[in-house]
Amino acid sequence: MSIPVVDFSAYGLNEKAATDEQLRALSKELKKALTEVGFVFLKNTGIAEEEVRPADAIKAARRFLKVLQAEYACFIFWVCGVTADENGTTLRSLYYPPVNSEKAKEGQLRCGEHSDYGTITLLFQNSDGLQVRRRSGEFICAPTIPGAVLINVADLMQRWTSDQFVSVLHRVLLPPVGDCSTRQSLAFFVQPDDEALITCCDGSNKYPPVSAGAYLIERFNDSYGRN
Repeated sequence: MSIPVVDFSAYGLNEKAATDEQLRALSKELKKALTEVGFVFLKNTGIAEEEVRPADAIKAARRFLKVLQAEYACFIFWVCGVTADENGTTLRSLYYPPVNSEKAKEGQLRCGEHSDYGTITLLFQNSDGLQVRRRSGEFICAPTIPGAVLINVADLMQRWTSDQFVSVLHRVLLPPVGDCSTRQSLAFFVQPDDEALITCCDGSNKYPPVSAGAYLIERFNDSYGRN
């Protein structure tokens, strides 16, 4: 299964609103992508490909989450967040320097297999190399689609939806032999406000309640060996 591509023009940044019917249709498409694959391409978001501004990334993330409210009402309190002082949301520039792939060791990667910690990640990329793991365990290549934003579910979102949305492993390959080019991308890691209490959307006790800030710190400590 390839990564789905969803046309977001009905609720892109250039549109003031979308009809209930449009929101429901978009929500169903996104739910299918996030439960089956964990990644989705959004095209026609209204974000200028040549200049990704933090304000536009925030608006796009809010609109994406508002669409999901049609299926998951528990997200409604969060749409106005993201910009609070006590919030772990981060826009990060990911630069991969040139490599001599002819001297690379077998199985060596530019970025090893990992999942993201937060809720969703918006990725703006202009070159190939990213791979996403399917539920079968096989890795598939994420193509570069001009003007499209690649969005993936992160670990806290999977927990929030009681594993309905899937946070999958992904990695970045070295360039092909003979290609020593660099790779540049922008990742917008979206977090709820630190004090937001995350409980399972379906009302179950599959995961105990946790504050978004405490969860993020716990994941950092696990990753970097801090006590």
